[in-house]
Amino acid sequence: MHWEQLLSLKRAGDKDGRFRKDQDETRLGFEVDFDRIVFSSAFRSLQDKTQVIPLSDTDFVHTRLTHSMEVSVVGRSLGRIVGKQLLEKHPYLKELGYTFNDFGAIVAAAALSHDIGNPPFGHSGEKSIGEYFNSGNGQAFKAELSEKEWQDLIDFEGNANGFKILTQDGLGVKDGLRLSYATLGAFMKYPKESLPKKATKHIVDKKFGFFQSEKEKFVDVAETLGLKAMRTGDDVTYYRHPLAYLVEAADDICYTIIDFEDGINLGLVDEEFALEYMIKLVQDKIDINKYHSLKLKKDRVSYLRALAISALINEAVRIFIENEESILEGTFEKSLLDRCKYEAQINDIIKLSVDKIYHSRSVIEKEVAGYKIISDLLDVFINAVNNSYLGKASNYDKLTLMMLPQEFKNQSDSLYTRIMSVCSYVAGMSDSYAILVHKKISGVMMS
Repeated sequence: MHWEQLLSLKRAGDKDGRFRKDQDETRLGFEVDFDRIVFSSAFRSLQDKTQVIPLSDTDFVHTRLTHSMEVSVVGRSLGRIVGKQLLEKHPYLKELGYTFNDFGAIVAAAALSHDIGNPPFGHSGEKSIGEYFNSGNGQAFKAELSEKEWQDLIDFEGNANGFKILTQDGLGVKDGLRLSYATLGAFMKYPKESLPKKATKHIVDKKFGFFQSEKEKFVDVAETLGLKAMRTGDDVTYYRHPLAYLVEAADDICYTIIDFEDGINLGLVDEEFALEYMIKLVQDKIDINKYHSLKLKKDRVSYLRALAISALINEAVRIFIENEESILEGTFEKSLLDRCKYEAQINDIIKLSVDKIYHSRSVIEKEVAGYKIISDLLDVFINAVNNSYLGKASNYDKLTLMMLPQEFKNQSDSLYTRIMSVCSYVAGMSDSYAILVHKKISGVMMS
């Protein structure tokens, strides 16, 4: 893979090339990507989507929106620091007009959108959609779908749904947000389709990054960027865009440290535990006198968090630069933080977070409720869409179909397309809106 191709400013539908030297320095194309994401309705819905603590009663806890913004900030720093070192190593990129800020802008935009396709109710939202088809009423559709279409549904993936949101055609809208291909490439952490599943231990095979409905668009982006093919033919898989490793690192840093911070501030993790676990990350930087001078727990935790994030950013940059050649070749098989010197400490923090936060009673109870809500929503709306297509819609089907926004009333001859349209509608709901719609279809009268 080659950097000048990987940093493509091309957007879907372009007839002429876009060159870095021709860019308006006051508003670069990569910065336009960031702006388009911020102003999108899909991004706004993240303000009411669960990060860790579903439907929290406190205003402190992070949502998908605040998490995405923080990941973007960390990603920008990672991109800029890496970009500065890459420009020194590859001076021809300077001659083409690229600056270290370009790398920061690409990673920031991709990181900002990294969770844009996630359903309501956290990661259990993805699982509940998959289980509706794998073990719920959705099993009835299996015989009518291709193997890969079926896999898309039973392993419904937020990353693939995110690529769909960023690139899909709408009513009178072509190619979604029309982001630069460099940003789309950095967004694609898993540049493969749903099958074969986990064919290797390479990081790209961990999940999948696009649905069958977006396969053609995905391949166009990958080929334009010059991503190296891992598999070709019927099973499309590419090695990652190098900057996707930085997007992943930014996400890993934030959810490891900031989810832990949420748990501490909510009293799910004792502050003494936090100091014991986080001191191992920041022991070279911590000012013990300053730490003890902070009177409020949230300020002490914030201080540790800032030091920990800084340490992990520097470590991720070091690993990326040291392994740039293998990353470009596609032979770097793990995430950056899986290779860092703090791997053991990170795993300790994640294990404690799982025990004390992710498996806390309040989280489990609300995730269980989310399973029921999503299953019921899929059932009602898929039946309404399919019965309407088949010309046998009941009056209830007709009424519920009227609740669907126009862009999701898909009457395609493809069953897969009709089902995926409903899945996109449900996945795009915020937590509160999903609860509201569920109450309406369940007959709970609203004032």
